[in-house]
Amino acid sequence: MMTNKTALIVGASGIVGSNLAHELLTTGWTVYGLARRPPQHILGLHPVAADLLDPTSLEVALTDVNPTHVFITTWMRQDTETENIRVNGALVRNILAALSPKKTVQHVALVTGLKHYLGPFEAYAKGGTLPATPFREEQPRLAIDNFYYAQEDEVYAAAARDGFSWSIHRPHTIIGKAVGNLMNMGTTLAVYANICKETGQPFQWPGSEAQWNGLSDVTDARIIAKQLAWAATTPAARNEAFNIVNGDYFRWSWLWPRLAAWFGVEARGFDGTVHPLEVQMAGSEATWQALAERHQLAVSELSQLASPWHTDLDLGRPLEVMTDMTKSRKLGFYEYQPTEDSFFDLFAQLRQDRLIP
Repeated sequence: MMTNKTALIVGASGIVGSNLAHELLTTGWTVYGLARRPPQHILGLHPVAADLLDPTSLEVALTDVNPTHVFITTWMRQDTETENIRVNGALVRNILAALSPKKTVQHVALVTGLKHYLGPFEAYAKGGTLPATPFREEQPRLAIDNFYYAQEDEVYAAAARDGFSWSIHRPHTIIGKAVGNLMNMGTTLAVYANICKETGQPFQWPGSEAQWNGLSDVTDARIIAKQLAWAATTPAARNEAFNIVNGDYFRWSWLWPRLAAWFGVEARGFDGTVHPLEVQMAGSEATWQALAERHQLAVSELSQLASPWHTDLDLGRPLEVMTDMTKSRKLGFYEYQPTEDSFFDLFAQLRQDRLIP
């Protein structure tokens, strides 16, 4: 049993990072949270402000930080996959290089996602043969450039150099609270539902027929936090990659009306046409600002809450997406989260925190 568990969460202000901070703090860890603007509201978290692309900034910020475990939960979106590889590979390389001289790191966990199987945004589930589902960790890398692969390779290289163990975690769409997040389906749908209610428009399904009728799954931010903590402290989980989803499957044709009912709006399903949220929500900034002023919401900028581009990518896929959890189950990770509750818990939290009416 480890008696001194000191975590450095890289990306502590994001959906995964903030939930992981809560998980580790409640189980006795010392936790440092690194970000450009680290959260100040998480009780017990030691904030560390640094620029991941500036090695000098990292070296100075980490002078007195000696983690036993590093959790990399962030990335920086670029215009092309070539730039994604350059920037996000450097992000991982820089943080591990800054920590290397300390010789304190025992384990590094990297959060990537299902683009490992589906391909990067530029070629998202397009062309050629679609990957087989449910996705399993032993499936080989695609023969295409992918910044997730570059990040993994940086972890492997640093592990070979410094002797720490590692784990890779591949969630599906993550459902949880974060403001200003690049990939935030749950909050995006909550904002969209409130705009529909305000304007009297139906809660129109935005995606493909395959997603509407097919099976799917998602990842609650709380359950990936639990898997990250489990893998970091379980010897059998060392040097392995793990899928992580809630553990149930659903069809959007079943879930969509339930989400609409929570907000009291009319649900409309797939009608033969894709209706992207980027189109449906275009020009809604003034509507949201008016809602924010009337209800005294904490955030009045629509772009800080909603990421319709990413929700469109997820819900517009030409195939159903399911993720196999057998590998971690066999090693003893048994956590489970009903997906309906993931959304409803998030909506209630967003309302309590005055992020939605």
